[in-house]
Amino acid sequence: MVVSKIPGATYVIRKLFVVDHPILEKKILGLTFKNQVGLAAGFDKNATFIDELADFGFSFVEIGTITPRSQSGNEMPRLFRLPKDKALINRMGFNNIGAEAVINKLIKRKSTVIVGANIGKNKSTDNDFAYTDYNSCFESLYPYVDYFVINVSSPNTKGLRDLQAAKPLKTLLVGIIKLRQLKEKFKPILLKISPDLTDDQLLEVIKILKETELDGVVATNTTTGRQSLKTPTEKISLIGDGGLSGQPLFDRSNEIIAMLRFHLGPAFPIIGVGGIMSATDALKKIEAGADLIQIYTGFVYQGPSLIKQINKAIINSKKDRNMKLTPLE
Repeated sequence: MVVSKIPGATYVIRKLFVVDHPILEKKILGLTFKNQVGLAAGFDKNATFIDELADFGFSFVEIGTITPRSQSGNEMPRLFRLPKDKALINRMGFNNIGAEAVINKLIKRKSTVIVGANIGKNKSTDNDFAYTDYNSCFESLYPYVDYFVINVSSPNTKGLRDLQAAKPLKTLLVGIIKLRQLKEKFKPILLKISPDLTDDQLLEVIKILKETELDGVVATNTTTGRQSLKTPTEKISLIGDGGLSGQPLFDRSNEIIAMLRFHLGPAFPIIGVGGIMSATDALKKIEAGADLIQIYTGFVYQGPSLIKQINKAIINSKKDRNMKLTPLE
């Protein structure tokens, strides 16, 4: 994003892509979002481009996944495009520069865009001690970000999804919530869940969300499923393991969001992510029950124009709804 360094470029970029309108504002999680569109974790892992991404019209940027210690991630190649499916497969493996180095970048940022920290465990940390990594990231990043997302749902770190089981998940969440109780300023904690949970497993997670009184949920991460893809099976086999994102994830993500909304009620904060490739998709995600939405694969394929399209569609949708609610003279 070198173009942002050119004098006057920021002004031009914002003129091209940023949509400001009071009707877009969303107050949730104790924060005020300028609009409902954010960037999902995985794109700006190391908090390198926060200011530039804000210039594209995102109201919030989720950095990470961040681990306490730097790690190189899985072997390359580890990111693959499936254009016929409007999808990506990645097996990055939490490659990042580590929490302390990320903090050095956060200190230097200039924009006021809301920043969330998606946190995880190092590959070398045994699951029995995973809580130490999550607690470490939480403590060190707390002064520098606006909210946290606990990532136990990535398919690209061996054994990580085992932490979604009821006992380890509840232990992990309760521990982090206790750490927050020691802080002077409240910052929300959310859980990012997998689209590959069965309905019974999802009900277990919902029970834990209620019991721990967690602040919100991000639905969903990438999937290990490969059903109904247009890309030839031979190519999929050659690519191998990894999390699938993009259009094929859209329906399952919406199903999970709707189920979360039904069981958690109208006030529980839900961030919807998975398969948003158009403004229409974004509206459907919100209709399914998402309060905020995040894009990733759609941003990779379509660029920042997608953010503008979504915000314009939300404006028109809300105006239409307000007109219908206004009684005729």
